[in-house]
Amino acid sequence: MAHITLLAIIYLAFISLGLPDSVLGVAWPSMRLSLDQPLAAAGLVTLIITVCSALSSLASASVLKRLGTGPVVMVSGFLTGFGLFGFAFAPSMAWVLLFAVPLGLGAGSVDAGLNHFVADHYSSRHMNWLHGCWGVGATIGPVLMGSALAGAGGWQSGYRTIAAIQLALALVFLLSLRLWRQEQAVPSHQETVADGAGPRRDVPPWAAWLAPALYLAYATVEVGTGLWTASILVDDRGLDAPTAGLWVSCFFGAIMGGRFAVGLVAARLGNRRLVRLGLLVAMAGALVFSVKGLPAPLSLAGLVLLGLGCAPIYPSLMHETTRRFDAVTARHVVGRQVAFAYVGGAIGPATLGLLGAQWGLSVIMPVVLLAVLLLLLLSWQLDRVT
Repeated sequence: MAHITLLAIIYLAFISLGLPDSVLGVAWPSMRLSLDQPLAAAGLVTLIITVCSALSSLASASVLKRLGTGPVVMVSGFLTGFGLFGFAFAPSMAWVLLFAVPLGLGAGSVDAGLNHFVADHYSSRHMNWLHGCWGVGATIGPVLMGSALAGAGGWQSGYRTIAAIQLALALVFLLSLRLWRQEQAVPSHQETVADGAGPRRDVPPWAAWLAPALYLAYATVEVGTGLWTASILVDDRGLDAPTAGLWVSCFFGAIMGGRFAVGLVAARLGNRRLVRLGLLVAMAGALVFSVKGLPAPLSLAGLVLLGLGCAPIYPSLMHETTRRFDAVTARHVVGRQVAFAYVGGAIGPATLGLLGAQWGLSVIMPVVLLAVLLLLLLSWQLDRVT
């Protein structure tokens, strides 16, 4: 019973991780007016959050070894809640940037800690569903913010609500520390390749850098779309903020549903086929959503297709790494992939914002479409050489 309870708490923790990730893009059209900021300033907020998340993830191995997973998850929950409350009461942009630091530090630690814990103690099915739970949080967040924007409280009320949920979950993590200490499960998934396996001579050394490079483009597609969709819909296509928030929820909901479904069919279709299918679907969705002036249902369908296409790409590329490379190289490549994903999540959306400020918001989705096409070409080359 304790084992099942802890698993449920782990799922809750990843929901809490996804909850604030998709909110800034929904709040920003109203938030930037209140704070008297340009459109591209959201990229700076995202940059600080992402850099702090990357630094926190890099330090997580030593922190986890010293404190244990349970305390790290609990502290991360409180840090995230504190950062979100800071956003809600920030009187100026400088305070938003300041509170972005604990928000990023908390997210990075819990991300790395839970992924490591689940990999060691639960099956690959639970790992897939764990990332689906991130999508649950990422889907709920824009709905809560959209509802707040439709009411009298505005974006400040939305951030207060989400911060309260985060702190409540952090309290649950605090009360569950005993369960983490009692967990005695052994890893249920055993690697098929021995750690002492030598390097594969048929794989060129540069492939170990090509694989992480895919995550630069992927992060630009997913994070950039999540951040700028609401601004595109409000400022470029005339939708109201609550409706734009609902559309963003549909995008992350498609990612969530797709990842839960992928967990059921991944063994049958294989990682490489899933990546190719996902990229083709994402390309079709990005193309449709890029066309301004389409009827709203068709444009929304394009956004949902883009989300469905994104769903299998990140986990399938990550899982395929151990098949492309020998065990020693794969460990390094996985670390690079996570780091490059953070870098792409920082640089990509910021670049899209600068392009949107310079050439208009209508240029953002065509650039996202080009990033999907680049992903398709790079993945084909990686498949060819590995």
